Amino acid sequence: MFIGRRTELDLLTKQLDHVKRTGEGRSVAIRGRRQVGKSRLVQELCDRVDLPYCFYTAVKGASSIEAVGYFLGALRDSSLLTPGGRDLLPSQPPTGGWGDMLRILAGVLPDVPSVVVLDELPWISEQDTTFDGHLQVAWDRLISGKPVLLLLLGSDLHMMQRFTEYDRPFYGRAANMVLGPFNLAETAAVTGLGGADAIDAHLITGGLPGIALEWSPGTPPADFLSQEVSNKTSALFTVPEQSLASEFPAPDTARRILEAVGGTGSRTFSNIAAAAGDRGGPVSSGTLSPLLHRLVEEKQILAVDKPLSTKPSKLAQYRIADSNLRLYLAVLRDVHQLVLRDRTAAARALLDLRWSTWRGNAVEPIIRDALAISAGAGALPWTDTWEVGGWWNRQSNVEIDLVGGDRAPIASRIAFAGSIKWQDGPFDRHHLDELRRHAPMIPGFQPGTSGLVVVSRSGVDLPAGAVDLIWGPDDIVQTWSI
Repeated sequence: MFIGRRTELDLLTKQLDHVKRTGEGRSVAIRGRRQVGKSRLVQELCDRVDLPYCFYTAVKGASSIEAVGYFLGALRDSSLLTPGGRDLLPSQPPTGGWGDMLRILAGVLPDVPSVVVLDELPWISEQDTTFDGHLQVAWDRLISGKPVLLLLLGSDLHMMQRFTEYDRPFYGRAANMVLGPFNLAETAAVTGLGGADAIDAHLITGGLPGIALEWSPGTPPADFLSQEVSNKTSALFTVPEQSLASEFPAPDTARRILEAVGGTGSRTFSNIAAAAGDRGGPVSSGTLSPLLHRLVEEKQILAVDKPLSTKPSKLAQYRIADSNLRLYLAVLRDVHQLVLRDRTAAARALLDLRWSTWRGNAVEPIIRDALAISAGAGALPWTDTWEVGGWWNRQSNVEIDLVGGDRAPIASRIAFAGSIKWQDGPFDRHHLDELRRHAPMIPGFQPGTSGLVVVSRSGVDLPAGAVDLIWGPDDIVQTWSI
C-alpha cells in the first residue's frame, strides 16, 4: 500500500517527462531523514512508470572495490539491459573504480527513457572521496546525453546538501528535493483517524512511514500505544533507536546534548550546558555553541525557537525536531526498558503518567505551523501575517503560546496573540483572563487592535465574541488540505 507523497511523485514525474520529451538526462538529489520513505517513494515511481531501471543501495563500511562490485551486480540484475546487454558487462569489477564503472553504466544505458537510482549516496562518498568528481565527469561527458533520470538519495542531510553546493563537482547538475515525514493530513489518511486522534497519531509516529504504516486504520491512539508497548520489537521503539545509533554511534558531547534536550527537557542554553556536563562541570560555551549550531543547521535534529515580537531578543529554546524521537527520549525509552524486563504493567503506567503533559507541549509546533499555513493562504482574519511563533520573557514566568506577525523573529506588526489548551476540559474565562493579562507584555501587541486566538482540544466555555478566532482539532487537520 502506498499512501500520500502525491506532490513528490508529481515532481519526479515532471522530471521524467522532460527526459522523455528532450531525450536528455536529468538528475535529482533527494535528501531526508531515515525512515521518511525515500527508497519507497522512488521504488513507487519506478513501478508506476514501467520503464527500465536500476536500483543500487550502497553498503555502509564497504570498500570502494566492494561497492563497485555490488553496483555491477545490481546493474546485471536490472531491467536496464537489453537481452544482449549483459554480454557488454565485465565479469569482474573494473580496476579503475567508480570512474570506470560509471563509464560502463553509460555504455549500457538504453536509447529509451530509463531510471538509475543510487541510494545512500553519502556512503559511496565515504568509501571513495573522488566519487563526486567521477560522477561529474561521467555525467557531463556521457550520461547526461542519454534519456535517463538519475536519482541520488541520502539520509545524511548535511552531506547531501553539500553534494550540490557551488564548490562541489556536481554543482548545478541536480535538482534538489527534501523529503520530510508525512504531513498531518497524510498521517490521518494512513491511520484512518480524524481530529484530535489524528493529531495524537502524528505526534506518536512523527509522520514517519515506518511507524505510521504499522497502525491498523481506525485504531484509537491509546489502543495503539497499549498494543505496541507489549511488543519489545515495535517500530515505536526500534525506529528512533536506530536513528540515534546511526547518527550518534558514540556517547560523545553531541549525544549528551541531544539527551539533555529530549530526555531531561532542558531547552535553554544554560540548562543544556548543565544537563550535558560531567563531573568537570557544565559544557563550556565554546564547546556548546558550535555543537548546537551543528545539531540545528547540519544534522537538523534540533529546532530552535525564538520569541516573536517587534523587539530583538537573545533568548532561545531548543527542542527535538522529530516528535517521535522527542517522545522516545522523553517517555518511550524508559517505557521500553521496563518492557524488556517484562514489566509491561509498569510500562503502561509510566506511559499514562507522562503522556498527557508531554503531548500538551509537543503539539505546539504543529498548531503554529497550521496557523501559519492558514494565514499564508488568507484563511485567517489578519492580512500580511506569515509567521506564527510564541513569546516568553527572560524569567520564563510569562509564556504566550501563539504570536502572529509579518516576519520572524523580529516583526514590524503583531497581528494576534493566543493560547493553546490541550488538556482535558474547555478553555474558559479563567484561561481568557490570563491571556488578556499577559498578551500586552509582548512588544508590539496592541490591545484592541491585535487579535486574540484560542486553540483548544476540548472546546471553549466563553461568551460569544470574547476572542477573534477559536480553533479545534478538526481545524488543525484540515489546514494541510488547503
